Amino acid sequence: MPEAPKMDESEVRRAAGDVIDLYTRHADAWDAARGAEVRIEGTWLSRFGNGLPPGGRVLDLGCGTGRPLGAWLLDRGFAVTGVDASAPAVERARRRLPAGTWLCADMRGLDLGETFDGLLAWDSLFHLTHDDQRALFPVFGTHAAPGARLMFTSGPEAGTAMGVFGGDPLHHASLCPAEYRDLLAKEGFEVLQFTPEDPDCGGHSVWLARRRLG
Repeated sequence: MPEAPKMDESEVRRAAGDVIDLYTRHADAWDAARGAEVRIEGTWLSRFGNGLPPGGRVLDLGCGTGRPLGAWLLDRGFAVTGVDASAPAVERARRRLPAGTWLCADMRGLDLGETFDGLLAWDSLFHLTHDDQRALFPVFGTHAAPGARLMFTSGPEAGTAMGVFGGDPLHHASLCPAEYRDLLAKEGFEVLQFTPEDPDCGGHSVWLARRRLG
């Protein structure tokens, strides 16, 4: 994804507030760019899926159109609930993957009143502001069953980075790894693996954690 021209603080704030509308405006282009096949994510998805019980329930936060990650999980017998704030993306997921449950909602402050064996926030949490990211960890905790796995992507260090999609600036942000570890620990998660800028995953920085049983 190309980098955006240098932006001042107010422009960055506007871009952060525009993420949902951006993905709504450019839903067709994003769907085409994302594609239907799991590629660089495959190894991490396998690590995530191998720790789930057969037929386990997975909550995919920022599910987009449901493919390729949701489709991959459904194909392997998992029960998938996807949440995304882009209505066009959710409609595509419902049409293509009727075996899943697809909800149009903002993951910030989400409370579905149920727990899951796995939680996924792949390429979604890092679009939130720093404060919104911090507030999302209690959402993870509320929806995680004992022993649940959590996988998400972040940046390798604290900061903000701007990309461009469809000609519009696209906001990304990250906390520092030590803060992510603290936030996970407060919600009862232990870190199984963190790989910053994984060269085998297109430079993604990936976290895999597990909710403690006790």
